[in-house]
Amino acid sequence: MGMTMTEKILSRSSGSTVRPGDIAFCDVDSIIYLDQAFATMTEPLPLRMDHPERVSVILDHAIPAPTVTDANGQRRARDFASQFDLRSFVDVGRDSGIVHQVVLEHALVLPGGIIACSDSHTCAAGALNAAGRGLGRLEMTQVLCTGRTWYEVAPTVRYDLTGALASGVYGKDVFLAFAGRYGDHTNKNVEFGGPGVATLAMDDRATIATMCAEVGAEFALFPFDDVTAAHLDAIGAERGQPADPDPDAEYAAIRELDLGALVPMVALPEYVPGNTGPATDVTRRIDQAFIGSCANGKLSDLRVAAEIVRGRRVAPGVRLVVTPASQHVYREAVREGLVSDLTEAGAIVTNSTCGACWGAHLGVLGDGEVCITSSTRNFKGRMGSAEAQIYLGSSATVAASAVRGFITDPRELLS
Repeated sequence: MGMTMTEKILSRSSGSTVRPGDIAFCDVDSIIYLDQAFATMTEPLPLRMDHPERVSVILDHAIPAPTVTDANGQRRARDFASQFDLRSFVDVGRDSGIVHQVVLEHALVLPGGIIACSDSHTCAAGALNAAGRGLGRLEMTQVLCTGRTWYEVAPTVRYDLTGALASGVYGKDVFLAFAGRYGDHTNKNVEFGGPGVATLAMDDRATIATMCAEVGAEFALFPFDDVTAAHLDAIGAERGQPADPDPDAEYAAIRELDLGALVPMVALPEYVPGNTGPATDVTRRIDQAFIGSCANGKLSDLRVAAEIVRGRRVAPGVRLVVTPASQHVYREAVREGLVSDLTEAGAIVTNSTCGACWGAHLGVLGDGEVCITSSTRNFKGRMGSAEAQIYLGSSATVAASAVRGFITDPRELLS
């Protein structure tokens, strides 16, 4: 019996053939610590590391530091990075960004590799045909010291994609469509295949892989193809050891998804699985619209948002907050005039950080407020007050809703 992409990566890394239910003891290719680990640290990190050349420290969740606790944590991170010859240290400034966007921009993990990080959206690396999963603090300490960790191999659900996305429909809508239709994927891997994959840009793949954390997926992988190769070539990265599924790979389920039949979607407040529907079915008034996060703060997101608001104004009583996923995205948006288009329409464009997505700063919600966001999560209290309501949608849906003042299908405002 053949293997899935995930099983191949875990087998190669562990040095033995593994199947669902097995425990795989794996070498980790990329180990990433974030500022929040240092901000909440009560004891110093261990001083012994077998593989510091695999370790990166990235400040992303709360930058520049909005509190003294964050500032002290980031000072500890800088002190730690200065002690070791790490693979990379990403401080506040020119190269900063949300960890998963930085991984994508700099290929901090290559196809066929394994990446470990304390952030739950580490499955974003699946866009690069790499296996990523968020780990807890004790597990991350073990990985930091030894360069190894273990995974229980999960069964895999495969989505065979056909067709191509219509105008006004994006990667976020793909995720919300199957999350609503098929619900929870806890203790399952997710893999994508079929002819429709070739029509998806890298940004859309990254959005879909990132969001798979919201249905409980372990790993979420796209195949290596010409789109992957072109992305790696453009940033001067190597191609790694891609993992393709065997023709006779065994899946827990195989589901077909016609991209051409999809429409703009939204997730209703409090949870995602089984809780989504077409944007045309929801006309809720909003107080805030947020574009950003590791899922949807990409240059393509800012481009479509600028297209929608150009020549229009954000509706009275609505705040449109735009947070680029990296300073690279910010700089390119400035060069293209996107920041001017957004701010002239009434938006505020912040520096790159996780920011409002996790309710830390730069757009926290108050009691009773309603937000439409292209970020990752919508549970109670995620973006501030537990009395606020959070709807998820694509960046196009968010921008259109900001202009109208209520949740809106973006196709109504796209040329």
